Amino acid sequence: MSDDPRSSFITVRLDDRAVSIGAGSTLAQLLAQEQREPEAVATALNGCFVPRAARDTTSLREGDIVLFFQPIVGG
Repeated sequence: MSDDPRSSFITVRLDDRAVSIGAGSTLAQLLAQEQREPEAVATALNGCFVPRAARDTTSLREGDIVLFFQPIVGG
């Protein structure tokens, strides 16, 4: 195991900016880190929509591209 403290973090792109988060973090943890209400945003990972129910089990990896956006309601 590396003694480099940076090895326990990854960098993802969130809404066009670099964000550091702990390695092994989930999309739900990123929402919490960014202080965003889970019900107030929709999420996409690498261009694919991620349902709210899947955020706790969706792991992030180095270089992932995450988008938070306003959900659209209607029919």
